Amino acid sequence: MATTTAGTARPMRADARRNYERLLVEARAVFAERGTDASLEEIARRSGVGIGTLYRHFPNRHAIMNAVFREAAETLLDHSRELAYAERPCAALIEWLRALITHASEYRGLARALMSASQDAGSALSPCCVPLNEAGERLLNRARETGAVRDDVSIRDLMQLTNAIALAAEQTPDDPGLPDRLLSLTLRGLAPCPPAAPPL
Repeated sequence: MATTTAGTARPMRADARRNYERLLVEARAVFAERGTDASLEEIARRSGVGIGTLYRHFPNRHAIMNAVFREAAETLLDHSRELAYAERPCAALIEWLRALITHASEYRGLARALMSASQDAGSALSPCCVPLNEAGERLLNRARETGAVRDDVSIRDLMQLTNAIALAAEQTPDDPGLPDRLLSLTLRGLAPCPPAAPPL
């Protein structure tokens, strides 16, 4: 399938496609080096194009972030499909949440951007966020059906929690065990409360 620019289904000319692909390569590199708040002008410069060319392909920062992270999001979606019929649905949900935290921690600033995009249906990051929410909802529903997760737990809350954990990990790079500890604390709140003891 021919490459298309952000926000349009029209196939691109060969030179435009080369620019688009070069911009993505350099955006990945710049975001990895400097975080997602890195200068878009630097991405354009390193790609050998003007900033106007970058904006023709990606009208804003979230649009280029969406393109950069689409591949990782597809990997997470594939993983959710692999876990969809796991024998232990709650363990499958937890495994997927861990994968989400790893993904959100990959680039400095990504977790914060995902948290913001989850509250904005018009965000250019929505094409990544919405399918991940839907995949997580399916895993959560299976875990609920086994009675391992409370009925009032929502995938929106879980996604925000995973992004918050990734953001905390980003701010504490010298503590690699922090994400697992925070996730473990979170998971204690997923289980149904035991029935209250009868009054004496």
